[in-house]
Amino acid sequence: MTDQLDRATGLLRDVLGPDLLGACLHGSAVLGGLRPASDLDILAITRRSLDPDRRRALLAGLLEISGLTAGVRPVELTVVVHSAIRPWRYPPTADFLYGEWLRAEFTTGGPPLPEPLPDLALLLTVARTGGRPLTGQPPARLIDPVPHADLVRASVAGLPELLDDLADDTRNVLLTLARVWATLATGEILPKDAAADWALARLPAEHRPVLEHARELYRTTHYADERWSPALTARVRPHAREVLARIDRLRAGADGGPAPAPREPRGPRRGA
Repeated sequence: MTDQLDRATGLLRDVLGPDLLGACLHGSAVLGGLRPASDLDILAITRRSLDPDRRRALLAGLLEISGLTAGVRPVELTVVVHSAIRPWRYPPTADFLYGEWLRAEFTTGGPPLPEPLPDLALLLTVARTGGRPLTGQPPARLIDPVPHADLVRASVAGLPELLDDLADDTRNVLLTLARVWATLATGEILPKDAAADWALARLPAEHRPVLEHARELYRTTHYADERWSPALTARVRPHAREVLARIDRLRAGADGGPAPAPREPRGPRRGA
């Protein structure tokens, strides 16, 4: 991990130069410790938007640094322009987002461009309160607090897309649903396995086994070795419906009005 972080930090310094205000490590590495399939999550804050040459250079470097092998972790890099997040407004915009799940798209279509990213509100909150500085100013000096109402909006904004991946990325979807539920109920953004612990204490017995299995996979198993028995697979959608119902009840309280009916989970939008 140290070598990858050093290389990623050096890449940011080389490509962004004096426009790099600060970069920090966030996510699992600082929340609860890296797990077998955890990314190295990095946030970089810049003075201005990346020009095309810098986008290409940053992408080329990340394609070399990031990976999915036993010895190389996937790197997820989010770059934001300081003026786009201070003063705060919703939804925030990511100037550049690299994740290993997007590698094929970037190698054929070119580097990422700026786009609104609602769940960046959650990332910024985690980075502000617990991010580990890698270079430049610490995140607490660069990031304003995100209002609770926007954390709620960000938490639920990605649910439709998340549910599209229920069959294809079961472990991550179930843990993320538990985290959304916990965030709406407590106002805290918990590590995925801690969110599962929180949810398991509140679920009926029949809905616990799939989340217990997802938590165990997260703690011990790489994605390539993930296995679900037919009996557990049959319980996944009922579990998701139960958690969605809990989320919708909390949304109704937060919005001051009736919540929409829980959406029926369906098959994956992307291929395996």
